[in-house]
Amino acid sequence: MKYIRNIAAAWLLAASATLVPVAAQQKTHVNVVTTQQTAEKVAQIQFDTLTQDLGTFAETDVVKCSFRFTNVGTAPLIIQQAIASCGCTIPTYTKDPVHPGESGTIEVTYNGKGKFGGPFKKVITIRSNAADLPLVRLTIVGDMQKAE
Repeated sequence: MKYIRNIAAAWLLAASATLVPVAAQQKTHVNVVTTQQTAEKVAQIQFDTLTQDLGTFAETDVVKCSFRFTNVGTAPLIIQQAIASCGCTIPTYTKDPVHPGESGTIEVTYNGKGKFGGPFKKVITIRSNAADLPLVRLTIVGDMQKAE
């Protein structure tokens, strides 16, 4: 029993002695990474607006709007995906990289034919390589009048 206790004590002593240098190394490593990240070029996205009001329209109308964005970063911005919350909403987007200072658009088409009339709210989720906002949710709202 004493033998096991002595081994455990020696193991704890050895483990605690190695923890201090590892912790010191990790802290130094974190500082180096932080310094490197600030020097990296990154894409940043800025939208003119996050919500578009389509107003009141008939069920037979196909309504379109666009969301303009600008790359305010220092690296090319790439829109990787645009997904709508409903099949009645179809987003299309700039597929080419948007260089720093340049702008692009997300075009949204809403076709509510056969859907319930009245006020609605649809969300379009945008995924990109933007360091500040890799995920952005755009919203369209409106009031579709049911066809008679």
